[in-house]
Amino acid sequence: MSVTHPTTAPRPMVESIRVSAWPDPLIDRLGHDPRSVYVEQFWLGILGPSTVWLLRHCASGLDSSPEGFDLALTDVAGALGLGHRGGRNSPLARSILRACRFGAARAISESELQVRRRMAPLNRGQVERLPEFLRERHRIYIERELDVGDLESQRRRARRLALGLVACGGQVDDSELQLGRWRIHPSVAAEAVRWAWDQHNPGAIEGPEAA
Repeated sequence: MSVTHPTTAPRPMVESIRVSAWPDPLIDRLGHDPRSVYVEQFWLGILGPSTVWLLRHCASGLDSSPEGFDLALTDVAGALGLGHRGGRNSPLARSILRACRFGAARAISESELQVRRRMAPLNRGQVERLPEFLRERHRIYIERELDVGDLESQRRRARRLALGLVACGGQVDDSELQLGRWRIHPSVAAEAVRWAWDQHNPGAIEGPEAA
């Protein structure tokens, strides 16, 4: 099946589109969950709030149905507070197109969309276009990420804390934000919460044991 140009979105007149994962070994290993603090802090101003929320919605759908799922466009537009009238100029259609333009999704056909389960780190040009305070925050983030020893110790601590939060009923976003308040590195927080969530989700495949 041929893949359309990545800036092409599925036709907005269809009632639903088929969403599946867009795998990439490198991005899947080094990237960031669309629900992560990294995406909220650094991708939000580039993609826009509606596109970020759309990607989060798709990520949750792929968690429940890894093989893919049907996305009812009218329903998701209502859930995200977006309009779906006006063809390619509708807010939902523009959000899908923006996701494709920045490599977070790609159209396979007029009614099929592949979506990244993880977002790539910002490239240099994207970082340079951030406001000054976000550029500084991103610099600190990268410096911490390069400190492997610090990340490993954070990972162990974050998993213990995340288990406690999830056991007390914490949801993914809230638990991740709380770990951030406790000065846990954003990517470590995202991984720890997803791991802890899998441990408490009866339908999840058992993950690695806590360090």
